Amino acid sequence: MFNQLSDFLKEWLLKTGLTQELAKIIIDYSFLILLLLACYLAYFLAKYIIINLFSSLAKKTKIEWDDYILKRKVFNKIAYLVPLFILNFFIDYVISDYELTAAILTGIIQVLIIITTVSIFNSILNSFSDIYNTFSVAKSRPIKGYIQVAKIVIYTLSGVSIISVLLSENSFGWLAGFGAFSSVLMLIFKDPILGFVGGIQLTSNNMVQIGDWISMPKFGADGDVIDITLTTVKVQNFDKTITTIPTYTLVTDSFQNWRGMADSDGRRIKRSVNIDMTSVKFCNEQMLEKFKSFHFLNNYITKKKEELDAYNAKYDFDNENLVNGRRQTNLGVFRAYLKEYLQHKPEVNTEMTLLIRQLQPTENGLPIEIYVFSKIQEWGAYEDIQSDIFDHILSVIPEFDLQVFQTPTGKDFQNFSKA
Repeated sequence: MFNQLSDFLKEWLLKTGLTQELAKIIIDYSFLILLLLACYLAYFLAKYIIINLFSSLAKKTKIEWDDYILKRKVFNKIAYLVPLFILNFFIDYVISDYELTAAILTGIIQVLIIITTVSIFNSILNSFSDIYNTFSVAKSRPIKGYIQVAKIVIYTLSGVSIISVLLSENSFGWLAGFGAFSSVLMLIFKDPILGFVGGIQLTSNNMVQIGDWISMPKFGADGDVIDITLTTVKVQNFDKTITTIPTYTLVTDSFQNWRGMADSDGRRIKRSVNIDMTSVKFCNEQMLEKFKSFHFLNNYITKKKEELDAYNAKYDFDNENLVNGRRQTNLGVFRAYLKEYLQHKPEVNTEMTLLIRQLQPTENGLPIEIYVFSKIQEWGAYEDIQSDIFDHILSVIPEFDLQVFQTPTGKDFQNFSKA
């Protein structure tokens, strides 16, 4: 039919007095222009029908996945394939007498079809990633690395297809010649390959999730994970800087993940204060009466005194000498006070470990360690709670006739010289 139409127009032009060559040129260019106009019209019709139809359907549905497909403009790109397929089918008929031009244009059109198809698959994968990220599982099982691997495969196949088109090869047999360059290709894709393997291990073992607080001093990373890709993991540090870590190093090197703390019911407070050991002593009656007036110690002092009196009476110890028998010390009473104080502090999680313990004495005094868990894990509030506890401890220590050990300062030496 196409040839019959061409012959009819050619005869009509020849009757008007045109030469055969001029008539052929006019017919060829006319068909080419008509073909381009048809492609232009087909593109707008396809775009109008596909996008409007899908947009109206998306508005009527409550699901969100179709909104992400529209956002990534998948159907806009599909509309480009319609004119390209029309061109690819009819171009040989329009310029069949110009073999070289037809071959060049056919190759260009086929390359454009491949590129457009790749762009469509790229948008589909991005849409799938967006949809997947709306689920809670995306935080613990990110798929960005797998999406990137799929894109690499698509880009590789499209590159091979484009080369095959340009070389006019109908098969991929020429790829056999790439065997000699396999070592070079492995070197080029070393990081993606290692990253892919590392990403699989990270996700399968649930080692890192988006939003995890991790510390990796080797790379200067101390903050929240904001992105996990095929080759890198991005960490936003607490000073708002971004540290980029190779994905596979999170498998080969050690790092600290604070997720366990975040998922638990408390955040640990582990800090000590050094007591001057020369201030530790037995409690006399006056001291015990004073301590008994402290709200948190009233019951403790009474019960402890009854326990010790019964023990000393049982073994008939001489109470006149404090060395004999069992006696309360200001440090022991102080530890009992701290335990009661922390148990009554609403910000402390009493369901978790709560210890007031002595550490190994050193030349800097006797460390009394506070080992408790704060109910609040948020950094700023946690630091406030920890500071409040030790503000109180440092203020109350003198009330127990104890002294904090502190290395002498210049002022201490000045006072010493004056004395």
